[in-house]
Amino acid sequence: MMITYRSAGYLHLSLPRLLDTVGEDDRVWLWHNGDDEATIEALRPFTSDARVYRYHHSRENVRLREPTNWLWQESSARFVSKVDDDCLVTAGWLDTFAAAHEANPEFGVIGSWRHPDEDFRPDLARRKIQIFHGGHQLMRNLWVQGSGYLLRRTLVERLRGLQPAESFTEFCIRASLSGAVNGFYYPFVAEDHMDDPRSPHTLIHSDADLADRMPLSAAANGVSTVEAWTDQLRRSAVVLQSASLDPRDYSGWRAKVTALRRRMTRLTGRPARW
Repeated sequence: MMITYRSAGYLHLSLPRLLDTVGEDDRVWLWHNGDDEATIEALRPFTSDARVYRYHHSRENVRLREPTNWLWQESSARFVSKVDDDCLVTAGWLDTFAAAHEANPEFGVIGSWRHPDEDFRPDLARRKIQIFHGGHQLMRNLWVQGSGYLLRRTLVERLRGLQPAESFTEFCIRASLSGAVNGFYYPFVAEDHMDDPRSPHTLIHSDADLADRMPLSAAANGVSTVEAWTDQLRRSAVVLQSASLDPRDYSGWRAKVTALRRRMTRLTGRPARW
Protein backbone atom coordinates (compact mmCIF):
# COMPACT_ATOMS: atom_id res chain seq x y z
CA MET A 1 0.00 0.00 0.00
CA MET A 2 1.04 3.57 -0.65
CA ILE A 3 -0.43 6.43 1.40
CA THR A 4 -0.22 9.78 -0.37
CA TYR A 5 -0.45 13.33 0.97
CA ARG A 6 0.81 16.51 -0.72
CA SER A 7 3.38 14.48 -2.63
CA ALA A 8 2.97 15.48 -6.29
CA GLY A 9 6.68 16.33 -6.45
CA TYR A 10 7.64 12.74 -5.64
CA LEU A 11 4.78 10.60 -6.95
CA HIS A 12 6.00 10.58 -10.55
CA LEU A 13 9.03 8.68 -9.19
CA SER A 14 7.79 6.67 -6.20
CA LEU A 15 4.54 5.19 -7.50
CA PRO A 16 5.80 3.99 -10.92
CA ARG A 17 8.81 2.46 -9.16
CA LEU A 18 6.55 0.60 -6.72
CA LEU A 19 4.30 -0.65 -9.52
CA ASP A 20 7.30 -1.84 -11.52
CA THR A 21 8.47 -4.01 -8.60
CA VAL A 22 5.24 -6.00 -8.11
CA GLY A 23 4.70 -9.46 -9.55
CA GLU A 24 1.61 -11.18 -10.95
CA ASP A 25 0.42 -12.22 -7.49
CA ASP A 26 1.03 -8.82 -5.84
CA ARG A 27 -1.62 -6.14 -5.39
CA VAL A 28 -1.10 -2.42 -4.81
CA TRP A 29 -3.58 -0.48 -2.67
CA LEU A 30 -3.66 3.33 -2.72
CA TRP A 31 -4.97 5.64 -0.01
CA HIS A 32 -4.94 9.40 -0.53
CA ASN A 33 -5.28 11.85 2.36
CA GLY A 34 -6.60 15.38 1.80
CA ASP A 35 -7.63 17.52 -1.16
CA ASP A 36 -4.34 18.70 -2.61
CA GLU A 37 -5.22 19.04 -6.29
CA ALA A 38 -1.69 18.54 -7.59
CA THR A 39 -1.39 15.20 -5.78
CA ILE A 40 -4.84 14.07 -6.91
CA GLU A 41 -3.93 14.88 -10.53
CA ALA A 42 -0.63 13.01 -10.19
CA LEU A 43 -2.53 9.98 -8.85
CA ARG A 44 -5.33 10.02 -11.42
CA PRO A 45 -3.57 8.05 -14.20
CA PHE A 46 -2.73 5.27 -11.75
CA THR A 47 -6.14 4.70 -10.18
CA SER A 48 -7.19 2.66 -13.24
CA ASP A 49 -3.85 0.85 -13.59
CA ALA A 50 -4.34 -2.92 -13.71
CA ARG A 51 -1.73 -3.32 -10.95
CA VAL A 52 -3.78 -1.15 -8.55
CA TYR A 53 -6.31 -3.29 -6.70
CA ARG A 54 -8.05 -0.68 -4.53
CA TYR A 55 -8.08 3.10 -4.22
CA HIS A 56 -9.52 5.16 -1.37
CA HIS A 57 -9.68 8.94 -1.04
CA SER A 58 -10.09 10.41 2.45
CA ARG A 59 -11.01 14.11 2.27
CA GLU A 60 -9.51 14.45 5.75
CA ASN A 61 -5.82 13.86 6.45
CA VAL A 62 -6.17 10.88 8.79
CA ARG A 63 -2.41 10.26 8.66
CA LEU A 64 -1.16 6.67 8.85
CA ARG A 65 -2.97 4.49 11.41
CA GLU A 66 -6.41 4.31 9.76
CA PRO A 67 -5.16 3.46 6.24
CA THR A 68 -2.64 0.97 7.64
CA ASN A 69 -5.37 -0.86 9.54
CA TRP A 70 -7.61 -0.67 6.42
CA LEU A 71 -5.04 -2.72 4.53
CA TRP A 72 -4.23 -5.04 7.40
CA GLN A 73 -7.87 -5.81 8.19
CA GLU A 74 -9.29 -6.08 4.67
CA SER A 75 -6.44 -7.77 2.82
CA SER A 76 -6.40 -11.56 2.49
CA ALA A 77 -2.75 -11.64 1.38
CA ARG A 78 -0.12 -13.68 3.18
CA PHE A 79 2.09 -10.61 3.56
CA VAL A 80 1.33 -6.90 3.80
CA SER A 81 3.46 -3.80 3.33
CA LYS A 82 3.45 -0.01 3.11
CA VAL A 83 5.68 2.15 0.95
CA ASP A 84 5.82 5.88 1.64
CA ASP A 85 5.09 8.31 -1.17
CA ASP A 86 8.52 9.89 -0.69
CA CYS A 87 10.46 6.62 -1.01
CA LEU A 88 11.94 4.65 -3.91
CA VAL A 89 12.07 0.90 -3.34
CA THR A 90 14.70 -1.38 -4.90
CA ALA A 91 13.85 -3.78 -7.72
CA GLY A 92 13.35 -7.31 -6.38
CA TRP A 93 12.74 -6.24 -2.78
CA LEU A 94 9.44 -8.13 -2.49
CA ASP A 95 10.86 -11.39 -3.84
CA THR A 96 13.87 -11.17 -1.51
CA PHE A 97 11.79 -10.49 1.58
CA ALA A 98 9.13 -13.09 0.71
CA ALA A 99 11.83 -15.76 0.25
CA ALA A 100 13.30 -14.85 3.64
CA HIS A 101 9.87 -15.16 5.28
CA GLU A 102 9.23 -18.50 3.59
CA ALA A 103 12.50 -19.93 4.90
CA ASN A 104 12.06 -18.48 8.40
CA PRO A 105 8.52 -18.70 9.84
CA GLU A 106 9.68 -16.86 12.97
CA PHE A 107 10.27 -13.67 10.98
CA GLY A 108 7.78 -10.89 11.72
CA VAL A 109 8.73 -7.62 10.00
CA ILE A 110 11.60 -7.38 7.49
CA GLY A 111 12.63 -3.89 6.43
CA SER A 112 14.49 -2.05 3.70
CA TRP A 113 17.32 0.29 4.75
CA ARG A 114 16.76 3.96 3.98
CA HIS A 115 20.03 5.46 5.21
CA PRO A 116 22.93 6.34 2.86
CA ASP A 117 26.19 4.40 2.97
CA GLU A 118 27.84 7.08 5.09
CA ASP A 119 25.49 6.22 7.98
CA PHE A 120 26.52 2.55 8.15
CA ARG A 121 28.61 1.79 11.25
CA PRO A 122 30.05 -1.75 10.95
CA ASP A 123 31.48 -1.45 14.47
CA LEU A 124 27.93 -1.10 15.83
CA ALA A 125 25.98 -3.24 13.38
CA ARG A 126 28.25 -6.30 13.39
CA ARG A 127 26.91 -7.72 16.65
CA LYS A 128 23.31 -7.45 15.40
CA ILE A 129 23.81 -9.16 12.01
CA GLN A 130 22.72 -12.81 12.13
CA ILE A 131 22.40 -15.61 9.56
CA PHE A 132 19.16 -17.57 9.37
CA HIS A 133 17.78 -20.52 7.38
CA GLY A 134 18.31 -20.34 3.65
CA GLY A 135 21.36 -18.13 4.10
CA HIS A 136 19.21 -15.08 4.73
CA GLN A 137 20.70 -12.43 6.99
CA LEU A 138 19.13 -9.72 9.09
CA MET A 139 20.59 -6.84 10.98
CA ARG A 140 18.17 -7.53 13.79
CA ASN A 141 16.28 -4.74 15.45
CA LEU A 142 13.01 -4.76 17.34
CA TRP A 143 11.51 -2.27 14.89
CA VAL A 144 11.98 -1.07 11.31
CA GLN A 145 10.70 2.07 9.60
CA GLY A 146 7.12 2.06 8.37
CA SER A 147 8.04 1.96 4.68
CA GLY A 148 9.50 -0.72 2.46
CA TYR A 149 8.83 -3.51 4.94
CA LEU A 150 7.17 -6.92 4.52
CA LEU A 151 5.01 -8.15 7.39
CA ARG A 152 3.45 -11.56 7.88
CA ARG A 153 -0.33 -10.98 8.04
CA THR A 154 -0.94 -13.78 10.56
CA LEU A 155 1.09 -11.66 12.98
CA VAL A 156 -1.28 -8.75 12.36
CA GLU A 157 -4.24 -11.00 13.12
CA ARG A 158 -2.64 -12.27 16.31
CA LEU A 159 -1.81 -8.78 17.56
CA ARG A 160 -5.09 -7.22 16.32
CA GLY A 161 -3.45 -4.52 14.21
CA LEU A 162 -2.37 -1.05 15.25
CA GLN A 163 -4.00 -0.07 18.52
CA PRO A 164 -5.33 3.45 19.27
CA ALA A 165 -2.40 5.86 19.69
CA GLU A 166 0.09 3.07 18.82
CA SER A 167 2.88 3.88 16.36
CA PHE A 168 4.31 1.39 13.87
CA THR A 169 7.49 1.29 15.96
CA GLU A 170 5.46 0.34 19.04
CA PHE A 171 3.61 -2.33 17.04
CA CYS A 172 6.93 -3.83 15.94
CA ILE A 173 8.17 -3.90 19.54
CA ARG A 174 4.93 -5.55 20.62
CA ALA A 175 5.48 -8.13 17.87
CA SER A 176 8.99 -8.75 19.24
CA LEU A 177 7.55 -9.26 22.72
CA SER A 178 5.29 -11.95 21.20
CA GLY A 179 8.34 -13.77 19.81
CA ALA A 180 8.64 -12.39 16.27
CA VAL A 181 12.11 -11.78 14.83
CA ASN A 182 12.35 -8.35 13.18
CA GLY A 183 15.12 -6.53 11.39
CA PHE A 184 16.65 -5.08 8.25
CA TYR A 185 17.56 -7.50 5.48
CA TYR A 186 21.33 -7.70 5.08
CA PRO A 187 23.21 -6.92 2.87
CA PHE A 188 20.88 -3.95 3.03
CA VAL A 189 18.10 -3.61 0.47
CA ALA A 190 18.13 0.11 -0.18
CA GLU A 191 15.16 2.44 -0.04
CA ASP A 192 15.83 5.99 -1.23
CA HIS A 193 14.15 8.29 1.30
CA MET A 194 13.70 11.38 -0.88
CA ASP A 195 12.88 13.64 2.08
CA ASP A 196 16.43 13.03 3.31
CA PRO A 197 18.31 16.16 2.19
CA ARG A 198 21.17 13.89 1.09
CA SER A 199 19.01 12.05 -1.46
CA PRO A 200 19.70 12.93 -5.11
CA HIS A 201 15.94 13.29 -5.59
CA THR A 202 15.18 15.42 -2.55
CA LEU A 203 12.93 18.48 -2.66
CA ILE A 204 14.35 19.70 0.66
CA HIS A 205 17.18 22.10 -0.15
CA SER A 206 16.46 24.94 2.28
CA ASP A 207 14.87 25.55 5.66
CA ALA A 208 11.85 26.98 3.80
CA ASP A 209 11.52 23.72 1.84
CA LEU A 210 11.64 21.78 5.11
CA ALA A 211 8.95 23.99 6.66
CA ASP A 212 6.75 23.45 3.60
CA ARG A 213 7.12 19.67 3.53
CA MET A 214 7.81 19.02 7.26
CA PRO A 215 8.21 15.22 7.59
CA LEU A 216 6.27 13.76 10.53
CA SER A 217 9.43 12.69 12.33
CA ALA A 218 10.94 16.16 11.97
CA ALA A 219 7.77 17.79 13.31
CA ALA A 220 7.60 15.37 16.24
CA ASN A 221 11.15 16.30 17.26
CA GLY A 222 10.79 20.05 16.84
CA VAL A 223 13.23 20.20 13.93
CA SER A 224 13.17 23.43 11.91
CA THR A 225 16.41 23.48 9.86
CA VAL A 226 17.85 21.25 7.16
CA GLU A 227 21.02 20.81 9.21
CA ALA A 228 19.07 19.67 12.27
CA TRP A 229 16.92 17.33 10.17
CA THR A 230 20.00 15.75 8.59
CA ASP A 231 21.58 15.34 12.03
CA GLN A 232 18.42 13.66 13.28
CA LEU A 233 18.52 11.19 10.39
CA ARG A 234 22.15 10.37 11.13
CA ARG A 235 21.36 9.78 14.80
CA SER A 236 18.41 7.59 13.85
CA ALA A 237 20.77 5.34 11.87
CA VAL A 238 23.07 5.05 14.89
CA VAL A 239 20.13 4.13 17.12
CA LEU A 240 19.00 1.38 14.73
CA GLN A 241 22.48 -0.12 14.67
CA SER A 242 23.06 0.07 18.42
CA ALA A 243 19.63 -0.41 20.03
CA SER A 244 19.07 -3.26 22.46
CA LEU A 245 17.53 -6.50 21.22
CA ASP A 246 15.89 -7.15 24.60
CA PRO A 247 12.16 -6.33 24.30
CA ARG A 248 12.04 -5.74 28.08
CA ASP A 249 14.08 -2.57 27.53
CA TYR A 250 11.04 -1.06 25.82
CA SER A 251 8.40 -1.78 28.43
CA GLY A 252 7.82 -0.62 32.00
CA TRP A 253 10.52 1.36 33.81
CA ARG A 254 13.17 0.37 31.29
CA ALA A 255 11.18 2.06 28.53
CA LYS A 256 11.26 5.32 30.50
CA VAL A 257 15.05 5.10 30.84
CA THR A 258 15.39 4.37 27.12
CA ALA A 259 13.18 7.34 26.23
CA LEU A 260 15.25 9.60 28.49
CA ARG A 261 18.46 8.42 26.85
CA ARG A 262 17.05 9.22 23.42
CA ARG A 263 15.97 12.67 24.60
CA MET A 264 19.44 13.38 25.97
CA THR A 265 20.96 12.24 22.68
CA ARG A 266 18.72 14.62 20.74
CA LEU A 267 19.56 17.52 23.05
CA THR A 268 23.31 17.00 23.25
CA GLY A 269 24.08 15.28 19.96
CA ARG A 270 25.94 12.56 21.89
CA PRO A 271 24.75 9.15 23.12
CA ALA A 272 24.01 9.06 26.86
CA ARG A 273 26.50 6.84 28.73
CA TRP A 274 24.27 5.63 31.53
